[in-house]
This record gives sequence, C-alpha cells and structure tokens, in this order.
Amino acid sequence: MENQVVITSKNMIKKFGDFVANDHLNFEVYKGEIFGFLGANGAGKTTAMKILCGLLTPTSGEIFVGGFNVYTETEKIKRSIGYMSQKFSLYEDLTVFENIRFYSGIYGLSDADIKMKSNNLMDKLGLSAQRNSLISSLPLGWKQKLAFSIAIIHDPQIVFLDEPTGGVDPITRRQFWDLIYDAAHNGITVFVTTHYMDEAEYCDRISIMVDGRIEALDTPFNLMKTYNSENMDGVFLKLARA
Repeated sequence: MENQVVITSKNMIKKFGDFVANDHLNFEVYKGEIFGFLGANGAGKTTAMKILCGLLTPTSGEIFVGGFNVYTETEKIKRSIGYMSQKFSLYEDLTVFENIRFYSGIYGLSDADIKMKSNNLMDKLGLSAQRNSLISSLPLGWKQKLAFSIAIIHDPQIVFLDEPTGGVDPITRRQFWDLIYDAAHNGITVFVTTHYMDEAEYCDRISIMVDGRIEALDTPFNLMKTYNSENMDGVFLKLARA
C-alpha cells in the first residue's frame, strides 16, 4: 500500500429533506489499498458510495475521487473507476465474450485491446471453453469473478464493490478475494462494502458507519484491540448496538 491519496472526503454531508444520510464523513483512501466500508442497512453506505461514484451530488463537503471533484468532474470520475454491484453486473442473455466486449466498449477500449484483454481474461479465469456460453448458464461464483474482472478490464484507478460476494459459498468467496488481492497488488484501489465480517478482516483498513456517521476507522487488528474483541463480528456488534 502506498501513501498516494486517491479518495478524499472532508465533512461529506448528504441530506434528503430533513433526513441526514451522511453526517460529516471524513476519511482518505490510498492507492492500492483495500478499504472496507461497513455498516448496517440504512447506515448510509450506499449513499456515500453513490456520491464517490459521481452518481449523487453531496449537500456539502470537499470530496475528490482520483483527483477529480465530485461536484464538477463526475464524468471524469466515471471514466477513472470500475464498479460492481451484487444485484446487477452482467447481462444474462449475452454470452461471456459478448459481456466482455460490451463493457470494454463502454470503457472506451479499442478493438485490438478488447480482443487481447478478453482472451487474457478468459484464460486467467479458465472460461475459454465457455466463451460462447450464455451468462445465465454459469454458476454464481463464476459470474461474480467474471463481473469483477470486467469491472477492472480498463485498468481503473479505483474499483467500487457493493457487496460483491453475496450468495456465494465460502470457498468461492475466498477465490474472489484472491482476485481482489491481485488487483490491489497491481495498484488498483479497492473500495468494498460487505456484510461478511470475516471478509472485513481481509481489508487493509475498515470504516464502520452507524446512523450516517463514521464511528470507527482503523485496521482490523487495531479495531479488535480497541474494542476488546476476538473478531470483527464482535467489533461490529458493539458499535451497531451502541
């Protein structure tokens, strides 16, 4: 992990009428870091992530993503990041290659790059034999790994993962995290939300949100030490219940 800052949030506030979804969020994320963004449902995680992805405008605060201002440079932000959600990432009625080609085109890759990167990607994931298979025919774990690989096919500065391993078995989740480690090793910053506390322990640092505020931010080891817990489950429960 390097010290180059790629995400800066100073006093991020997002209000919907009288409701405060994000209440003065302050944090930095570094190049090549795996940054966990945790919180119970309704804590404000998704709102903050949408702001960082250039999809929502904050009410106030100073926020930069990849060096770009979230108020005035949202299109530049969108071109410099990757994004993967749990609910929708791939087109089920397109083949493996058609999905790769479609998203690569959206990310602005040339035909030559699409051909080279798609072949490399399928070889890496062991999907060459499924090149012309519909996504709907693949096991969920393969879909998740393919969706992640497509999200970083354009070598973004940052990839945002919104509960990417929901519904997959523990072995597949571990394999998925191997892909995340590989991306981080290659300098891509990984900003990930998860409800699996064992996954939280794989992150370099973790932010835990409660009722729109960041209640804790540190390494997993330091958080477990601070809250006198043997694992992140205990830390999360103490903060959420408080």
